[in-house]
Amino acid sequence: MSRNNPPLNNYKLFDLNIPAANGLKRGFTTGTCATAATQAALTLLLTNTKMDTVPVVLPTGTDYSNDNWHDQQFIPIPIQDVKWNDNNTAYASVIKDAGDDPDRTQGATIFAEIRSNHLNHIRFLAGKGVGTVTKPGINLPVGAAAINPIPRKMIQQALQKIMNENALPADNLGYDITIGCINGENIAKKTFNPKLGIEGGISILGTSGIVEPMSLSSWIASIEVYVKVALADNSTEIALLPGKIARSFVKQQLQLPTHKAIEIANFLGEALDFTQSILNQQHRRLNKLWLLGHPGKLAKILDGSWNTHSSKSKMAMNNVAKIAAQYSLSKQTLRIIQHADTVESIIQQLKYHTEGKKLWICVEKQIAMLVKQRAPLVELVEVRLFDLKGNPIGVDA
Repeated sequence: MSRNNPPLNNYKLFDLNIPAANGLKRGFTTGTCATAATQAALTLLLTNTKMDTVPVVLPTGTDYSNDNWHDQQFIPIPIQDVKWNDNNTAYASVIKDAGDDPDRTQGATIFAEIRSNHLNHIRFLAGKGVGTVTKPGINLPVGAAAINPIPRKMIQQALQKIMNENALPADNLGYDITIGCINGENIAKKTFNPKLGIEGGISILGTSGIVEPMSLSSWIASIEVYVKVALADNSTEIALLPGKIARSFVKQQLQLPTHKAIEIANFLGEALDFTQSILNQQHRRLNKLWLLGHPGKLAKILDGSWNTHSSKSKMAMNNVAKIAAQYSLSKQTLRIIQHADTVESIIQQLKYHTEGKKLWICVEKQIAMLVKQRAPLVELVEVRLFDLKGNPIGVDA
């Protein structure tokens, strides 16, 4: 027998066809996919009914053990496939729809397998294509399936609701739930997972159940997770890298583990705020923070531009010129800076100039002072500047 799960009269429909404020289409998270697939699989397991669509209630913290559901919203999720794997295991799958967001998991098939375990509690397992946690710092224990806390709660509450509807004891949730992703191993290679120590596939994510079509917000959220991992285990030293040019310095000179070096793109301000906030939560200080990159980006913060994207900040040449004047460098040096088209051009023209290294050391000091002011729980900020080939141009080591 096959049917649609009827709409929930006590809930409000969250209409994905209504555009976001930026005019783009919203989508739904891998956590929502996993919840929908689990609901369909459990319904098959309990009633031998195949669902074409299931309503997933969006997470707001409501307890399904009572009837106070009137403020919650749901979205109907199409089920791609639902079947028996064997006499004891039900399977269902959902196609991820991220709307207009450039999500790495767009179009991926998220599946759930569910069977009774007779243990009276739920066990979450990583199926093929979903990763396993191998490092601390991301709110899941080492060895756990990479299914984040909010999706776990969504699944648990959805199961309780189905148990209630079928007049089964709501506290008798003895099930093994395996969540997987077809081709998830390859998808994960394009995400932060390898550096976060999540091996074998993607993570099942989502805090609201909805994908807002804003690529910047997802990138910033990833940086926050990355900072958490880097600061785990009372780490005393981490590095922030706006780009890739200082990778060899991190590996050869600093000898930091890969997950302690965080690529932050243009979001230096957010990365520092995350660092300060996490240290505050841990009630401790960080011995040393390295900031490594090209002055074309990093010198932008000298005029208060903490988002270094070209659409959010001015070019850095004027800031470099101000530092040169502040430290009374020669007129010849000032003339080179004033007539340069790019910061890299300044670097190359001053490469063999007697004041070249002095200029960049002064810039490093000024940047470090500002970074320290923004993240005061860091004991020492060390800034190192490099040319586009990765060669240090200020302090050598």
